[in-house]
Amino acid sequence: MVNFFSVYKSLLHGAVKLVGMTTQEVEIEPGTILNFWLPTQTTNNKPAVVFLHGFGFNGILTWQFQVLAFAKTYSVYVPDFLFFGGSITDRPERTVEFQSECMGKALRKLGVERCTLVGLSYGGTVALKMAEMYPDLVESVVVTCSVMALTDSVSNAALHRVGFSSWVDYLLPETAERVKTLLDVASYSFPRLPEFIYKEILEKMFNHRKERTELLKALVISDQQFTIPRYQQRVYILWGENDFIFDMETAWNLKEQVGQNATLKAIEKAGHLVNLERPCLYNRELKRILAYAQQS
Repeated sequence: MVNFFSVYKSLLHGAVKLVGMTTQEVEIEPGTILNFWLPTQTTNNKPAVVFLHGFGFNGILTWQFQVLAFAKTYSVYVPDFLFFGGSITDRPERTVEFQSECMGKALRKLGVERCTLVGLSYGGTVALKMAEMYPDLVESVVVTCSVMALTDSVSNAALHRVGFSSWVDYLLPETAERVKTLLDVASYSFPRLPEFIYKEILEKMFNHRKERTELLKALVISDQQFTIPRYQQRVYILWGENDFIFDMETAWNLKEQVGQNATLKAIEKAGHLVNLERPCLYNRELKRILAYAQQS
């Protein structure tokens, strides 16, 4: 029987290659490898933009519409975080700091000197941590539906909104019906798919369950552990107005935390997966942000 999800991924990979992208594994150290989609030919004439995915899908599935729209104008890099896609480590660390460290080292190995980070959800948290850790590498940050840190108070409020007792229960579904729930909660109006598609997504996208469980447990920190960093970079906050996980109050709180270096724009009739739900509007706003960031 044909696996439609696998066929779609193959077609997507083919389309991405047509816009000048290819895959490459980057060894950070023995036992730690990050998988990237990146330009077939690198050039200093194009600004580098790095797209960091959330906790649901890998990089290229999350950012497919943005890659196809921006690869001709920018040097686009789309990595998979550790334990997503083709990225792996034998190290025991599971923190946001370790993901950020590996990503920073990988970009350096690829010759990226300065870049804009675009992060969705988990990817936004990593992007902000990278901006803090690597101010010489990160020129600006676009944060979509994310937080600086998933503190206990922020986590509990979000879980209460989505009606789950833990992030593992929500983000690591064990049935096709739970995959549907994950997507429904994360979107304003996600199209209903046949049940077999949800089953295929479950089979193909939720491997490394033990390690991802450890990532989620390490993601939540106590309120006392968190201190607001001072960013040298501009932070552009681009949100889904109807995000049910991190609502508009969360977005305004993030803007206040960043301070005068932050701007906030919300896209209506869009949820947590705003870049997939309303790609044309998202891309239009992102194009404006990237153009402004290059002039600043």
